[in-house]
Amino acid sequence: MKKNLLRSTILIALLNMMGCVNNAQGEQQRGYYGGGYHNQPITNNTPIQRSSTPQGSINNQVKSSLAYMYEEERLAKEVYEAIYRHQPLRQLTQIASRSEVRHIDAVRTLAQRYGVATSPQQAGRYQISHIQSLYDQLYHKGIRSQKDALEVGCMVEVTDIDDLNRYIAEAQRANAQDVIETYDFLRKGSYNHYWSFDRGLKQIGISQGCCSLGSKYCHPEYPQKEQGGHGRGQGRGQGQGHGMGQGRW
Repeated sequence: MKKNLLRSTILIALLNMMGCVNNAQGEQQRGYYGGGYHNQPITNNTPIQRSSTPQGSINNQVKSSLAYMYEEERLAKEVYEAIYRHQPLRQLTQIASRSEVRHIDAVRTLAQRYGVATSPQQAGRYQISHIQSLYDQLYHKGIRSQKDALEVGCMVEVTDIDDLNRYIAEAQRANAQDVIETYDFLRKGSYNHYWSFDRGLKQIGISQGCCSLGSKYCHPEYPQKEQGGHGRGQGRGQGQGHGMGQGRW
């Protein structure tokens, strides 16, 4: 009888051990072990970056775009914060502290994945001379008045969208899907920011909103309430516009 009891005890122990191994294997397959980031839920405000390893190779054009967009997203956040200290508008602080932080992090993550340097810099200081001159120009305009501050927002977001449109096309030609997804996330946020600044201008009596700056910054075709960032606006501009791209205001 003791032998039968011993056999039963050993059998139960073996069955329990096998069950634990199977559960661990199942959890590993579902992403609970080994990081598992690729199986975490992706929210509407999160760029899809399922892996920390490169998803294929990218060409030098796409790498250059990552370096440029990192600096340009920094410019947006830092110029809004700097102008806010002189013109404390809700749009500036909310967009800078929420969306632009996520945008910078998204581009930095992607740049690091592909070995593109994103060295930390003092706020308002940029390695790309063109972006440095743009920051200086926008800052000196934005601090003059609420109207100028909101107009700077229109200018930044249109330029951002123009550059992203071009860089998305480059990434598509290179079949860099993770770059496409991240840039689309940034562009959706910029659409929302544009309408937020447009609405802000209308609230202070500028009836044409961003369109008051001329056709270059007048984009009623931009979608509204996009899932990609804060700063949603309701205003509608008039007329058609065409951006310059490559950060040119």
